Amino acid sequence: MNATYTAIIKQDGDWWIGWIEEIPGTNCQERTREELLESIKIVLQEALEFNRQEANEAAKEENLLARKLWNKTEH
Repeated sequence: MNATYTAIIKQDGDWWIGWIEEIPGTNCQERTREELLESIKIVLQEALEFNRQEANEAAKEENLLARKLWNKTEH
């Protein structure tokens, strides 16, 4: 599944700043627009991977909890 994300970028004085609109916490600051675009791609990839890992861990914990509850009701 390919998703599309919106990068908001602007120049603020000597710096370029940007963030991904759909994912809180994905923001960057660089000296050039090109550096900013590269950094924001990396930050987005890292945020997606982190969220994926958290979701997988939560699913494992839910599955383990469900199995424990299921086993208790069998007795």
